[in-house]
Amino acid sequence: MNKSELIDAMAADAGISKGAAKKALESFVENVSGALNKGGRVSLVGFGSFSVSSRAAREGRNPQTGKSISIAAKNVVKFKPGAELDGHVNTK
Repeated sequence: MNKSELIDAMAADAGISKGAAKKALESFVENVSGALNKGGRVSLVGFGSFSVSSRAAREGRNPQTGKSISIAAKNVVKFKPGAELDGHVNTK
């Protein structure tokens, strides 16, 4: 499912226009991004939790040349699914 398909599904499920669904999705993404940028955590009970983790600098290897390269430290976003989401994904 891509962004436009998600907007269509949200609009149909909520009985709202596609424009309103697009604004809601963009607001969600913006607010989650803002909270994570400040080092916070976003928890949606039943769905999951978004958090930020630091990845240390490390040495890597260029697979084409075999030369060692330096990989800079950075922050990465992690997502841990909640029990309800996990249950939906793992039912057959």
